[in-house]
Amino acid sequence: MSKASNSFTCSACGASHRKWAGKCDACGGWNTIVEEAPLSTGPKSLGAKGRPIPLSDLATEEPAPPRASSGIDELDRVLGGGLVPASAILVGGDPGIGKSTLLLQAAASFARKGLKCLYISGEEAAAQVRMRAQRLGLTDARVRLGAETNLRDILTTLDAERPALAIIDSIQTMWLDQIEAAPGSVSQVRAAAHELVTFAKRKGVAVVLVGHVTKDGQIAGPRVVEHMVDTVLYFEGERGHQFRILRAVKNRFGPADEIGVFEMTGGGLAQVPNPSALFLANRDQPAPGSAVFAGIEGTRPVLTEIQALVAPSTLASPRRTVVGLDSGRVSTILAVLEARCGIPFTGLDVFLNVAGGLRVSEPASDLAVAGALLSAREDVAIPPDMVLFGEISLSGALRPVGQTENRLKEASKLGFSQATVPSHSKIEGATGLTVRQMPDLTAFVGEMFGAG
Repeated sequence: MSKASNSFTCSACGASHRKWAGKCDACGGWNTIVEEAPLSTGPKSLGAKGRPIPLSDLATEEPAPPRASSGIDELDRVLGGGLVPASAILVGGDPGIGKSTLLLQAAASFARKGLKCLYISGEEAAAQVRMRAQRLGLTDARVRLGAETNLRDILTTLDAERPALAIIDSIQTMWLDQIEAAPGSVSQVRAAAHELVTFAKRKGVAVVLVGHVTKDGQIAGPRVVEHMVDTVLYFEGERGHQFRILRAVKNRFGPADEIGVFEMTGGGLAQVPNPSALFLANRDQPAPGSAVFAGIEGTRPVLTEIQALVAPSTLASPRRTVVGLDSGRVSTILAVLEARCGIPFTGLDVFLNVAGGLRVSEPASDLAVAGALLSAREDVAIPPDMVLFGEISLSGALRPVGQTENRLKEASKLGFSQATVPSHSKIEGATGLTVRQMPDLTAFVGEMFGAG
């Protein structure tokens, strides 16, 4: 049997190449192609026949997978209702954002519910993890703790202990002795993730993998790791803010884009059951440049405040600073305001921010962004009891968005009495709200600011 030669693989998209190159032809990434040693030489042919696999039709009914509740409602919401046995979960986030703290609290909560939990740390000594557990008041939970990076020893321990939940912190520190590469390399991360996911499916153990992130905020290592696991969670937040958001970007057992909101305190991460009230705090007095957006995060309606500041610029190219929003959509809204409504922003610096550190990505925020920009430019405050949402097209028309009734119900529950939405929106369930329906951006400008 001939010895297999090394291969070259893109660490960003996983494409294979015959030789090294500076740029990946598949995804266009630079300096992402690395050399990998083969996992095994493999057989020259399949040889003997395999056994037939059982097949079923689409009408076959199977019961829903059983779920174990952690008692942390925000975590259970992101997981789709609880922890599914034999599932593989990948958790990523910036260094120091609170991943280890959250997972240690989750392990302790699951253990108090009667589940056998193992926490394997490859980055910290066992004494360091115990110190964190003492600070968080988790020493009474029956969580088994280990500090190891050799994956062969870890799998042997998991096979002997057979826990219901195993947390690996982190996947970049794990190494297989049969791979001649340093820990954290593409081949080691891929092989370690494959072994752990295969073990989880074969033995019925739920495995949580912690992943480092790159400068762009993506989970480091090959993207194929995200395809291996069942659920991918991102832990978001700014170190200057006390709020942390756990977002599901992939979930085979529940809705994607679901979020859980936590607050960093001296005793660990505390869940926030009503994030809308949290993000709208200190809005007693109306202020120019402020607009409330009724958004949807997964299945949950969340109201956030969008803040804008427009000031004369002393630079040849005015600044456009955007935090928490898509800068491309903001530039499009500014162009539509100038082209369709005759409101220029030339020579003006524009600053936009989403209060509380939340990131808003849905197009339904267009109308609230436009309202905040016009309010700041005209120095006219939008009524503090009004919410806005709607998508702005390039023609200036306002397009309806989904789940309008849920957005309006959340606004009514929090004490808002007015709403501005696009025409033809479904507002049958809006009780206690005065709803204004606008056909286009010109009508909105004329109604709210007396110009158009």
